[in-house]
Amino acid sequence: MKKFMAAFVFLAAVSLGFVSSAEDSFYIAVGQGQVKKSLMALPPLLYVGTQAANPQHIKAGQDLFRVAYNDLSVSNLFTFIKPEAYLEDPAKIGLRPAPGTPNGFNFENWKTIGTEFLVRASYQIIGNDLSMETYVYHVPTAKLVVGKNYKGPVSATRRIAHTFANDLIKALTGKRGMFLTKLVASGRLPGGNKEIYIMDWDGHNPQKITSHQSLAISPAWSNKGDKIAYTGFPMHVKEKVRNADLFIYDIPTGKRFLVSYRKGMNSGANFLPGDTHLLLTLSKQGNPDIYKMTADGKSLTQLTRGPNYAMNVEPVISPDGGKIAFSSDRAGRPHIFLMNADGSGVKRITFAGKYNASPAWSPDGKQIAFAGHDSDHFDIFVMNADGSGLKRLTDAKKTNGKASNNESPSWSPDGRHIVFASDRTGAYQLYVVSPDGSNERRITEDKYNWDKPKWSPFLD
Repeated sequence: MKKFMAAFVFLAAVSLGFVSSAEDSFYIAVGQGQVKKSLMALPPLLYVGTQAANPQHIKAGQDLFRVAYNDLSVSNLFTFIKPEAYLEDPAKIGLRPAPGTPNGFNFENWKTIGTEFLVRASYQIIGNDLSMETYVYHVPTAKLVVGKNYKGPVSATRRIAHTFANDLIKALTGKRGMFLTKLVASGRLPGGNKEIYIMDWDGHNPQKITSHQSLAISPAWSNKGDKIAYTGFPMHVKEKVRNADLFIYDIPTGKRFLVSYRKGMNSGANFLPGDTHLLLTLSKQGNPDIYKMTADGKSLTQLTRGPNYAMNVEPVISPDGGKIAFSSDRAGRPHIFLMNADGSGVKRITFAGKYNASPAWSPDGKQIAFAGHDSDHFDIFVMNADGSGLKRLTDAKKTNGKASNNESPSWSPDGRHIVFASDRTGAYQLYVVSPDGSNERRITEDKYNWDKPKWSPFLD
């Protein structure tokens, strides 16, 4: 993790030109129900090095293109024009338009095929340093939307591409892109232990941050994105038993701290705004109940008390800090409930299905996603924060024709995507889907079983 963080220091972006401003209307209105996607031409990058491209150079250019293409594709804002429709060969024309630039491209050739946005980019590698020059044009008005030059080590190739995609989305929509965010999840290889991993939003670069050699589960990000709370099962030597203890991992230093080791369950942590307190479930009195705890683990306030030995778990605070959603079997079967931040005003908000769990607030606090079990499997659902407007997002089959399980939803910080774990291919892999159920795609392709993914806040 330290090695990964160090790569951030050397990445620089220099503006080459920018047209949109706060006084202009942005080109794409996000969050107003896209009637159609914008047509984008995204040709491969031109290599402009003074030396012939070697395999390392070629791979870097391919990686830049693939990462940026995937980012822009998952944004669900664009339809990409097929290269065979191009009226100009992008490999034989420059990055800037004619007639101002010798051998420049012709806007009319791109207008003719309906292009709304044209991306022109090049790259070069000198030693271990990579630079990428990019221009994004609004073809109907023949205007440069944004132009930037990015520089960094070759090891930061993926980060450079993610940064470019973020800048493009911001320039076109006025909203931040989420392509530099991370996921944290509990992962296990066949026959191995379950540990906590941090990875890029698209499932790449998983890095293990725990080594308990047993179980590490239920990770949660701090609001600043610099800490991970999780539950581990270390051996308590004196009692000769393993206990579900709560740890906090500090990302910048790579150090972990044991913050709650009360007998029984210390799990399901969720940071409150400000990161000075957490919510968690403790069973120190025998029954699982929800508590508010200082981040050092010293001070506790009990928020739920049963009733009738009910289990109260998975507390998550609303973005404004006013409400807590949680799962409880106080009504017989597990369902989703709401309560005020002080534990008062408990209200049940799900009534359908046999088992509802893992509530997750949208960043604007208007919706809650959860995993619902209605017949013989779990699916991801979204509802309004008051329980109305229930919508199923997933409905996938396994290769044997049986329904798959889709569990543990978590929202991206821009509110435009939900990550979840699904066993549709056998092992639990990670997928993302839009909150309306569209644009579903798999993001991990490995041998791990992934559990409880959580999306980071914005990190850039």
